[in-house]
Amino acid sequence: MQKILFGAAYYDEYMPYDRIDTDFKMMKAAGMNAVRIAESTWSTLEPEDGKFDFTHIERMLSYAELYGINVIVGTPTYAVPAWLVRKYPGILAVTSKGRNLYGPRQNMDITDRHYLFHAERVIRRLMEYVSGRSCVIGYQIDNETKYYDAAGEEVQRAFIEYLRKKFPDIDGFNREFGLDYWSNRVGSWEDFPDVRGTINGSLSAEFDKFRRSLVTDFFNWQIGIVNEYRRPEQFITHNFDYSWNGFSHGMQSDVNQFQAAANFTVAGTDIYHPSADMLTGEEIAFGGAMMRNLKPDVRNYLVLETQAQGNPGWLPYKGQLRLLAYSHLASGANSVMYWHWHSIHNSAESYWKGVLSHNLKENEIYEEARIIGRELQAVGEKLVDLRKKPEIAVMVNNGSLTGLSEFPIDADCTYNDILLWVCGALYRINAEYDIIPQESDHERLSGYKMIIAPAMYSATEQSLERLRRYAQEGGHLIMTFKSAVCDEYLKIYCDDQPHMLTECFGMTYDRFTDGRGVKLADTSFEADGTDVKYFMELLQPSAAYVLARYDTDAYGKCAAVTANSYGIGRSVYIGCFFEREALMRLLRNECREAYIDLPDVSYPIVVRTGTNGSGRQITYYMNYSGEKQSLIPQYGGTEILTGSRIPEGSALILDPWGLAIIESKI
Repeated sequence: MQKILFGAAYYDEYMPYDRIDTDFKMMKAAGMNAVRIAESTWSTLEPEDGKFDFTHIERMLSYAELYGINVIVGTPTYAVPAWLVRKYPGILAVTSKGRNLYGPRQNMDITDRHYLFHAERVIRRLMEYVSGRSCVIGYQIDNETKYYDAAGEEVQRAFIEYLRKKFPDIDGFNREFGLDYWSNRVGSWEDFPDVRGTINGSLSAEFDKFRRSLVTDFFNWQIGIVNEYRRPEQFITHNFDYSWNGFSHGMQSDVNQFQAAANFTVAGTDIYHPSADMLTGEEIAFGGAMMRNLKPDVRNYLVLETQAQGNPGWLPYKGQLRLLAYSHLASGANSVMYWHWHSIHNSAESYWKGVLSHNLKENEIYEEARIIGRELQAVGEKLVDLRKKPEIAVMVNNGSLTGLSEFPIDADCTYNDILLWVCGALYRINAEYDIIPQESDHERLSGYKMIIAPAMYSATEQSLERLRRYAQEGGHLIMTFKSAVCDEYLKIYCDDQPHMLTECFGMTYDRFTDGRGVKLADTSFEADGTDVKYFMELLQPSAAYVLARYDTDAYGKCAAVTANSYGIGRSVYIGCFFEREALMRLLRNECREAYIDLPDVSYPIVVRTGTNGSGRQITYYMNYSGEKQSLIPQYGGTEILTGSRIPEGSALILDPWGLAIIESKI
């Protein structure tokens, strides 16, 4: 990447009248240099079986070449045409609710042989057409791909073969999954029942793990095809998304993104979030921490979709669009691309508004995008390929996400809620973090001063041993409730909890309950009287000292938070879910214990740092509020958006929803 990619998804196919020249002129005038095309238009590219029409592709490529705009081409496989389903109805996935009906996108079985045959054919024809064009810089494989709850006969047959290879001894399989319970034991593989009806959480979770692997296989299959055509300088990416809670919300349950990203040349993502008074930037920080660690050796990633106007209620205030663009770059992104350029006039997403509204005229959103584009033309070379080295890592895994779905704590206390509770607290104290997988090796772990493992419910003994060793050798380990409870098959460990780590944490517990109505007391982090929410474990310290207790006589005032010196490291266990402001104070104290220097300011001022290609430090100061903010930057330097010199120790004023970017010598 030589420059920041700035642009939008563009679909000539969707336009109510011919205005492609006008649109490309407007994009060029706004400083946009990239468009995404094609990924959702299979029925236009192949309107009949074997009959291809690249009219719209040609128009978009020709105008991109005319105006000097880069193109990312998507493979059009996530929305199947009607003629294909009529010919092969079995392409529609059989799910836990029965067979899908035609209409929505992502309604197919990605393992179906007829689907794969026709998908390969359209991919190859598209690649033959576009791969040699000078404007095409890369390819997006499919779109926000998941396994779509496909559970038909072929998927289940493949699952049984997967289990047979993993467990040659069927008695061992029954023991591992506890299938004697309620007479669920399977006497032979031929007797294996429809897994959709299982009451066994371990088996259900293993089925989900298997189906996540189908997504990885699907990606690798498409990557192999595209690699036959792409030029060496063209990248291959995918727009990974997140769990959805009305907006991007934590880890995606239906894809193991760390595994799935392996063969892409660069990671990509879609990030959506509330705006206006609900804007915080937390989703952007979380997404960046996740994406830049999918491919540790290629740390920068692409934001392939984010909002311009977006959903109703997301209309940004003046200045927020600009703030958001730079927030993505501050997290390590090399692009900001909007879904989408134009608002669509009839579809399921008619009111998911783009840069332009339905009248397709210049507006305030377009004008702010033009400010961003012109600034990036001027200073983008100083911001591209920002290298970030946080001292904190947050450890995640799909097994825990699935496990706490099978055995939920509370509807409002899911794995992602706990994960974002921690990540949001770090964000608000300006403690930058990476998100790393549970499988990370000792060398990778040892590169961080602090590792936090929220709700690591499902954990292999190998991963627990690595964390124990990390703490013993001087690391600062923090775990929360519902950690080290069960193995990779959700079988609960039968010794003291947390499994293998009772000595490390200097405590154990064997009782837990709903924490509503209980408060914290005797806290070392100024949080007495803080409400406990949803859940609490009654911690029994042995060697550990108490950082907080529960203010209740009913359970003997057991410990709520403990800390322990272990080897030459420190281990902290958080036994309950409590108010985030108290967690912020606790984590700020623990950063001090770990010799992690934090900025003197906290949210709504957000500070992000990194090193640019010239080896100079880039520090973003961003104001996530509607009021002016004042601060003293940690380092002086040049504010690159204005060219102003910022002497060390001088005050910096940030406008409402404003920002400053200071370039300093390291």
